[in-house]
Amino acid sequence: MTTSLLLATALVVLHFWWQSRYNSTKEALSWLRRERDQLEQERNEIRKEVGSQQNALFDSMIEGVLLLDEKGRIQHANQTLLKMFGLTAERAVGSTIMESLRLHELEAMLHFLEHKSRIMGSEVNLPGQEERQLSINAVSVKDAEGIHSGFIMVFHDLTRIRQLENTRREFVANASHELRTPLSMIKGYVETLIDGAKNDHKSLDRFLLTIAKHTDRLTLLVEDLLSLSKLESETDRLDLAEVSLVALVDGVIEEFSSKASKQGIQLNNNLPKNLTLQADENQLRQVFFNLLDNAVKYSVTGSHVTISSKPGLSNLLEICVEDNGTGIPQDALDRIFERFYRVDKSRSRESGDTGLGLAIVKHIVQLHGGTVWCESIQGEGASFFFTLNTALSA
Repeated sequence: MTTSLLLATALVVLHFWWQSRYNSTKEALSWLRRERDQLEQERNEIRKEVGSQQNALFDSMIEGVLLLDEKGRIQHANQTLLKMFGLTAERAVGSTIMESLRLHELEAMLHFLEHKSRIMGSEVNLPGQEERQLSINAVSVKDAEGIHSGFIMVFHDLTRIRQLENTRREFVANASHELRTPLSMIKGYVETLIDGAKNDHKSLDRFLLTIAKHTDRLTLLVEDLLSLSKLESETDRLDLAEVSLVALVDGVIEEFSSKASKQGIQLNNNLPKNLTLQADENQLRQVFFNLLDNAVKYSVTGSHVTISSKPGLSNLLEICVEDNGTGIPQDALDRIFERFYRVDKSRSRESGDTGLGLAIVKHIVQLHGGTVWCESIQGEGASFFFTLNTALSA
């Protein structure tokens, strides 16, 4: 009896001991699970935060960035790349390059990267309404064990650089051509004089006048080139002051009064008497001088040139220089503000036009926060409009 009681007591004690140990172990396991879940949650939050920071960094880049997995599917495309290709993140992520970007050259790069580590400076043309040129750097990403885990591709838009390079080449070619013509004429007449024409007084006077004429043309061309170079440089600054437009235009008209009178052309200043604004007076005088010079050159006897203005939108003043001369063909209106562009090349050169006057006008107006354009009907004259920002302050 006593033995049975002792055995039962031992069993009860043993039960409670195992129960207590089981509960302790259960609580410890539960605590470990909670700690594990919390660590996993913190790890996910850290991973998410790092991913967000990484995406924010990529989205702040001016280059397009593309992250792909080992199978070539897009994992992330930054905002610049989406804009380059006209995509949305929803359409791009998870798709292949051919499904979203549709460029065989890019797919070929991925195949190449499976065997090589990187591609530097590869160029492709992006078709569209305006063809764009892209430079691409790409690398194959490997993990710590050297196993291929994805690709990174960086896209740089070269379109603007290529356009500037073409513009520079065209400018050098045009400037060389413009300089070569008067230099060739001067050289030809000088050689003729050296060969004996200097002894013929009639020919001597005529040759010297021709040499002087082409020398003047060279001088004008060099001065316009220097003016345009200064206007296009980032260091150029406006010397703002209070300017009376009426007085300024009256002064410019006075310079053309003799020439206009000989050609029977009437010059009218219809600007309001009290019209003033903050502007660079010397540069603004150049704008009116170039536009009036153009108008007088291409106006016929008995015609008129009128300068007028009206208020524009958003602190802009709109000014018009209008003539009723020969006018400008419609297909030339978009190009007349290009450097060295001439509607009538032979007549322009004969009149001493350098082909840079309207380009200078465009740059000066842009420096004053405005725009310039032309409206014309051939045979009925031309109207040159430009705006000036009246809110400029010194």
